[in-house]
Amino acid sequence: METNNNKQPIDLAKIAKTLWPHRRHYCYVMGTTLVVTYLIILCIPRYYKCKVSLAPETSGVSVSGSLGSLASSFGLGSSLAKMNSQDAIYSEIYPDVLKSKNFIAELMTVDIKTKDGTVACNYYTYLRDKQKDAWWNTLKSKITEWISPGPTDNFSGKEKLKVFDLNEVQSNIFNSVPGKIKCAVDKKTEIVTIEVEDQDPLVCATMADATCSKLQQFITEYRTNKARIDYMYYQKLCEESKATYDKSVKAYASAADANRNAVLVSYTVKESALENEMQANYTVYTAMKSQMQAAAAKLQEATPAFTIIESASVPVKPAGPRRMIISLGMMLLSGVVFSGWLLMKAKL
Repeated sequence: METNNNKQPIDLAKIAKTLWPHRRHYCYVMGTTLVVTYLIILCIPRYYKCKVSLAPETSGVSVSGSLGSLASSFGLGSSLAKMNSQDAIYSEIYPDVLKSKNFIAELMTVDIKTKDGTVACNYYTYLRDKQKDAWWNTLKSKITEWISPGPTDNFSGKEKLKVFDLNEVQSNIFNSVPGKIKCAVDKKTEIVTIEVEDQDPLVCATMADATCSKLQQFITEYRTNKARIDYMYYQKLCEESKATYDKSVKAYASAADANRNAVLVSYTVKESALENEMQANYTVYTAMKSQMQAAAAKLQEATPAFTIIESASVPVKPAGPRRMIISLGMMLLSGVVFSGWLLMKAKL
């Protein structure tokens, strides 16, 4: 049984014969596309990227043995570790922590300086006033501001910004930060990678280091919160019991000095009562001091340790935009489009 094949083979020789007479036009079209594309991309500011990697200490009992190896191979090691821990802040939610407005507000007060030394201010002022943009975006914003002036923002950025009531300018700046500072967590190894993108290499490295430090501080404050409260509570009790003991020591010493040669039973009983009170207060004081020392040990035990795998460093080469690659790609695309147009014109 014969089958009819309606598909015709592509005649490359015929296509080449059709396009060959227009070889000079290819030079014009592709050359113009290359130059125009490069000039347009030249207006877009360059940006740099800096990465920081750290491995935070996991709380709870570690999963070992064959079960732990099998779970790690499927990326479930952290999930099994959660079952043995009461920690509510897991490494998987660190990216959400970095996106939160409270965390971003902590970054806004970081002092930065550009590599050429022309700009030295806090991160908030830098994002608001010192960012470069393509000329068409700048022109668009100027026209929009001229037609309908927006709210002015006089916030200096020196003190911590209150995120409860942000104006439009502040809200736009806060919303732009997650696009510049990103966080990723490897589920198998639980290594946290922070990547910062900025138009200046020194600012990029500075903010990467600051973000890493702020994240460590956040994790430490969370995991030591209960132990720190207990320590402060026992410290207060220890200070109060110490003051009470010192007061009773002074009262007993004064009574003993005043009644040194007294033989009356009433004086002896009073002195004995003051001595007993002093001993009781000393017992309470030593107990509270022991509790405070135990709470200090628990606080130290709850404090997590961090291993910095890759520290921040000032990038040497920009990460983008890759002007030549994009220009060459657009040039080749223009050649393909022009070829398709010539073939369709010849067919018609």
